[in-house]
Order: sequence, then structure tokens, then C-alpha cells
Amino acid sequence: MKQPPVLLGAPAQRQAFPKVIYPGEIPGTIPISFRYSGSLQYQSTPPLASGFSPRTDLFAPNTFTGIAAGSFGDAFSFWIDDDISAGGSGANGGLGDGYLRANDLGKYIGLPAHAVNLRVGQFELDLPFSQARSIHPTTYDVYGQASDAISLGTTNNPFVFGENQRGFELGGYADNWNFAWSVAAINGSGPNPPNRNFKDVYIRVSQKFNLERDSAARKEVQAAGPSGPRDHTSIRLDGFYYYGRNALNLDRSISGFGTIHEPFYRVGGAARFKYRNLELYGLLMYGRDQNLLPQEDTGALLHGSPVTFTGGFATAQYWIYPWIVGIMRYDAVNSPTDFLNGLYRFNTRNRYSPGLQILARDNIKMFFEYQYSWEVPTGTGGLFFRPSGFQAGIDYVF
Repeated sequence: MKQPPVLLGAPAQRQAFPKVIYPGEIPGTIPISFRYSGSLQYQSTPPLASGFSPRTDLFAPNTFTGIAAGSFGDAFSFWIDDDISAGGSGANGGLGDGYLRANDLGKYIGLPAHAVNLRVGQFELDLPFSQARSIHPTTYDVYGQASDAISLGTTNNPFVFGENQRGFELGGYADNWNFAWSVAAINGSGPNPPNRNFKDVYIRVSQKFNLERDSAARKEVQAAGPSGPRDHTSIRLDGFYYYGRNALNLDRSISGFGTIHEPFYRVGGAARFKYRNLELYGLLMYGRDQNLLPQEDTGALLHGSPVTFTGGFATAQYWIYPWIVGIMRYDAVNSPTDFLNGLYRFNTRNRYSPGLQILARDNIKMFFEYQYSWEVPTGTGGLFFRPSGFQAGIDYVF
């Protein structure tokens, strides 16, 4: 609910600026919420696992998070979320997003409203589909894919696409919020301190096509139907590109060589289609890391086979009622390097995740999801098994 802000100073200071400090604004009440999530978990165990490994965990705590968000007048807004505890232990918590945003900078040079905004701090990249604010209880597999050559070269890249990053981002919206863009410069080391001097670059563009037949309905915030307001029938197309340059051998563990620089990139596209109560969306991404082979006898660095992967996900969601949604999701990642290093049974690993979510109240959600997973080694006799599992839990905020 909107509440009158508290002015930090007299209104007359606005007319006296710049000879005095321009008066700021803060929210009228403390803008803090808390979120908790926990679930019952069942997971199959390998047939020859060493030691005892229980299949079930009754209501394992996931996260307890403090969230603060609001605005300092029209010019600035902020968001902070911090996991006070994760997995039932306060030691596992940490900052998620923590940023300040300068809004509508483009108005000073005559651009449309919200065409240019600046965000600085720690934040999730402007991904086509957010992982931090996803409705799914499990993460997108391709977002967590790392590149590591292990014994096949020097590549050992800690970058993970779905992690929060430190840096700054320019971005904005145009054409009644149907077009969006962003460009970010970041450390590339996630929420951790930088591990190299080079700053990575991320770019995304997005265009939504409103498919409502009625021209008047296209201009409204939502379309109207027999069952009430609904999202516009639309299709959205996204493209993104990430470029970085990893720095290796900083500890000189490979004798005879200095710092080794290995460029890498991630590129992909996404689409989202909405029609009445049905929503279909998916993403495809290709990753490539340069990979070198140090020859200690000659002191040369030879170019080896690059570490590459492709992957993505596809999801169908259907709203049975505004408070019940059925979900079917498919994740896949193809990584020849992971296969050659014995991490998985095949080049491609895939997962099917049917689920159901129920909004019991405005702030209470129940979720159910089954994951039919890929095969991984048991560590005994070259055998493999599927660590498939089931989750049922609650997610609420106050």
C-alpha cells in the first residue's frame, strides 16, 4: 500500500538547491519483510552407497530471508535481501541482492520515461528468466553449469550464469514497456571478491509483441475477459551475450608459466508465450571457454579443445484457477567435457520436473515437485543411478 514518504529536510530546500543539500525522502514505515521456505524431501540413493544415506528429510529448512525494498523519492530506489539462515544454519546465509538504483536518467536528455536507469551494487543479472525470483523450488540446470577441463587442459572457470554479481548496470524500457535493454560491467566472480582485474560484460535485449486483437486492450495494463482481468496474449523474444576473460595460475601452481588468460563467452536466446491461462517459455544457451595445454618441457601454451556446453529449459504453466498452477519443466545440458571426465553417463543430462503450486493465501504458497533426473556414477564398479526425488513444502512471507 502506498504511504506518504517522510521528507528529510524542509520543502524550501528544493528551491535553494544547489546551495543546500537536496532533501531526500524515505518510506513512511520501515520497509522490511521476512520470507521463509522449507520442504519435505525424498531422494533415491545409490544401490551401493558407502554407509547409510536416508532417503527422506522431514521438512528441511531452505532459507529464512530478510527483505527490504522501497524508494527515496522519484529518483532513487533500493532492494536488499539477505539470507539470515540457509539450510537451517546461520553460517550458510549471505547477501543476495543489495543495490541502489537511479531511475529515469534519460529524461535529462529528452528520452522517454524509464528509457535509461542505473543500478549499482550486488544483483542478479538481467536474465530472461530470473532464478532468484523464480516460482520453481529447484534451479535451472543450465544456469548452474560451470566450465572445468579437469585433466583435459587449464580451464577452471568459477563463473556461474545464475549467480549474483557485483558491478553496475545500465538499462531501461521503451514502447510502453514492450522493449527492454541492459548492459552490465561486473567482476564475474559472483558474490565473492574479484579474482582478476578484467571486468566482464553482459548485454541483453528483449522485445514483446502484444497479440491482443482489440487495439484498445493492447494499451491497457491488462486485458479483460469473461473471467476477469488477465495478462495480454503476447510473445516475447530475448537475446543475451556474456563475455569474460578468466585468469589462471595466479598461485604459479603450473611452474614456468605466468598468469594464464582464457577468454570465454555465453550466448543465447529465449522466448515466452502467453495465451489466456497458458504460459510457455524456454531458453537456450551456448558456452565456450578457451582451453590451453601447458608444455612444461618447452614452456609453450598450446590451444587445446575448447570447453563447450549447450543447454536450456522449456516450461509449460497452466493456471487452473488464479491460485492453482500446474507446471511441467524440462532441463537439459550437453557437456562433452563433463562426460569425458566421468561426471555423467552421457554427453547430455536431462531432467523432467512436473509440479503443482497452490496459493493458499496471498502470502502463503504450497508447492509440490517431482524431479526425474539424469544418471550419475555411484563411485563403485562403474555403476550409475538416477538421484530422482520429490519435494513438498511451503513458502510464506510476512
